[in-house]
Amino acid sequence: MSEPAATRLRLTEIFRSLQGEADSVGVPTVFVRLTGCPLRCVYCDTAYAFSGGTNWELPQILARVRELEASYVCVTGGEPLAQPGVHALLAALCDAGYRVSLETSGAIAHASVDPRVVRVVDVKTPASGEQQRNLYAELESLAAKDQIKFVIADRADYEWSREQLLQRRLDARCTVLFSPSHGVLPPGTLADWILEDRLPVRFQIQLHKYLWGDVPGR
Repeated sequence: MSEPAATRLRLTEIFRSLQGEADSVGVPTVFVRLTGCPLRCVYCDTAYAFSGGTNWELPQILARVRELEASYVCVTGGEPLAQPGVHALLAALCDAGYRVSLETSGAIAHASVDPRVVRVVDVKTPASGEQQRNLYAELESLAAKDQIKFVIADRADYEWSREQLLQRRLDARCTVLFSPSHGVLPPGTLADWILEDRLPVRFQIQLHKYLWGDVPGR
């Protein structure tokens, strides 16, 4: 008997690498990249995951994750929440004892995600071209273990992100990450702005891009 449709997902890739972002940067991680995304951010670096991919049943995914031998699993995309079956995947990974994170745009409701999962929500800045897709009310469901990320392309993006941070008191809810748009905003420039304004955020760069560039599956 085949698995129910709700546990069938379309995947672009599953691979083992070092986590390049968030509070687990540098940790060996299995990445499960789901196919498809309703957004088209200007700075997107995974456009190859917009389409294509192959269908996987939930037991197949879990078996492949076991083979890759990492205690931390990151479910990413694309936009993982665009596929209803992702909720069953997240729960199954948690049940199997993995530390699990979900990278999401925040443009699809995420409050119902398994509470054991670390949600990393990418709030879309003006330069992304998708600012209007932000579901701000969903941020209120985040817990201390979760994270909010702003990818910042220029000074206007920074000032907008700073206002969101301060007006919504996001740092009181969870860790807030400010990241320079790779190849667009010099990292040192963003670091200087953060220090000048004494912002309660964590500066981050995309470690994997400094190690391997834009190679998919790394």
